[in-house]
Amino acid sequence: MSSDTTRATDTTDSAAFWENHYAGVDPQWGTRPNAVLAEVVTALAPEPGSGGGGRALDLGCGHGGDALWLASLGWDVTAVDVSATALERVAAGADAAGLTDRVHPTRHDLARSFPDGAYGLVTASYFHTPVEIPREQVLRRAAEAVAPGGLLVLVEHASLAPWSWRDGHEDVTFPGPDDVLASLRLGDGDGWLTERCHAPERTATGPGGETATVTDNVIAVRRVRHA
Repeated sequence: MSSDTTRATDTTDSAAFWENHYAGVDPQWGTRPNAVLAEVVTALAPEPGSGGGGRALDLGCGHGGDALWLASLGWDVTAVDVSATALERVAAGADAAGLTDRVHPTRHDLARSFPDGAYGLVTASYFHTPVEIPREQVLRRAAEAVAPGGLLVLVEHASLAPWSWRDGHEDVTFPGPDDVLASLRLGDGDGWLTERCHAPERTATGPGGETATVTDNVIAVRRVRHA
């Protein structure tokens, strides 16, 4: 996928792909928090701060593992996905965990619309799709949604796992973490502090229990409060 294409696509393209995807996925897959995101948030935003009123925004929430975990820490989470099926499962998970007052499943095709407001924490874990969207523009909009003192955390694929829907495509390439950070166009120290920008390896577990060594881009930037 081109990461910054502006090809006009029918808004149903993303919905159709991801509805089909979730129809074939175990509803329990992705209901635990992403380990990389959890480590970063625990280190850099261990509890809801005053910036953004304790509100978090989870983009491409899937089955809600990250959103539910953040809500369990006290964040008021807007969980966004294009798939109605995924959001129904997030709502069910929130109900089962007694978190319905802090988890708000919200449907957006982020190529076309974006949640309003400012947030103390904005996250996007593996925000990749085979449907062409203006991905860099969406991530810039994510940065704009961070309140002063708040944090933007991006965890992205930097390699393919054997179970990926892109596995077998030899032309797949990923930008490095510095390239991802540069694409946000935050400016050189202009109101932002870079907390993390690296590409660590980890052992990942697939939906069938298989494991593989993968690499992630991890970018965490904080909007600096002005005096």
